[in-house]
Amino acid sequence: MTQPFPFSAIVGQDEMKQAMILTAVDPRIGGVLVFGDRGTGKSTAVRALAALLPKIDQIEGCPVNSARLSDCPGWAEVKSKRRVERPMPVIDLPLGATEDRVTGALDIERALTRGETAFEPGLLARANRGYLYIDEVNLLEDHIVDLLLDVAQSGENVVEREGLSIRHPARFVLVGSGNPEEGELRPQLLDRFGLSVEVESPREVEQRIEVIRRRDAYERNPADFAKTWNAEDARLRRRIVTARDAVARIETPEQTLRDCAELCLALGTDGLRGELTLLRAARALAAFDGAAVVERAHLRAVAAPALRHRLRRDPLDEAGSGARVARTVDGLFGAFRTAAE
Repeated sequence: MTQPFPFSAIVGQDEMKQAMILTAVDPRIGGVLVFGDRGTGKSTAVRALAALLPKIDQIEGCPVNSARLSDCPGWAEVKSKRRVERPMPVIDLPLGATEDRVTGALDIERALTRGETAFEPGLLARANRGYLYIDEVNLLEDHIVDLLLDVAQSGENVVEREGLSIRHPARFVLVGSGNPEEGELRPQLLDRFGLSVEVESPREVEQRIEVIRRRDAYERNPADFAKTWNAEDARLRRRIVTARDAVARIETPEQTLRDCAELCLALGTDGLRGELTLLRAARALAAFDGAAVVERAHLRAVAAPALRHRLRRDPLDEAGSGARVARTVDGLFGAFRTAAE
């Protein structure tokens, strides 16, 4: 198996890396959507993060990666009680995947050879407790989008067809990437992503040279290259694990809740998902930074990725949604600060 590119070795793309780290700290944030140019490290970052995270414990042979035998679905026919350690699952959902491959379906081989009705798990089962990655997510077929929306809402995959009535947990961090020039994402699916980041090719010569240098070194000898970054990746892993344990204890002042609501009202976001995502992301960042309290600096840092994809289009504003969020944050938090003084 090829050694993944070290997460710490990725040059630049700070917003993308921060967003992925925050979803590792608190998966309830709801995943990450990464839009940008081809060849900017989108898929590399997903696989690098998964390799960076601690391995998961699961019951040997459980098709949904359950940590306890009691959580394995009855249809799985798991015979072992032994717990094994395995890497964090990262499952690719190809654009051409059929619904049966995604959700699971009747095991045709067992049906024909043994006359038994048995369930063959799909990609959603394999992604449970891990990551589901969709490249070119904006080109995904509508019926698969609808399916993902249902599962993302419930955290459970339900298959009712071909004489089967199957349910199993399907909780995963959804990561999608795409090129905006190839089409837009349906609003319903767009809203399901907790954070949205925009990446572009480096514009500085020295940064581009460093990207080439590191990638070339990795391709020449992946194992040796990974060793040079082991210490940095280990340090980052410890920070993530510590933040996971601490996030539930982070204090959230009343003013933080007011800031979230005021900001979303000022931007005109629909519903309350924006406030909840903003709060969870800011709290995760506070935990990652080792802070005890969510502060405005944390809200500022996560406001754009948490809210830019929830804004209604303004054809008269050519600066983009990220710039609109930044302007509103500066104006609103500046006003709060002046009033306090």
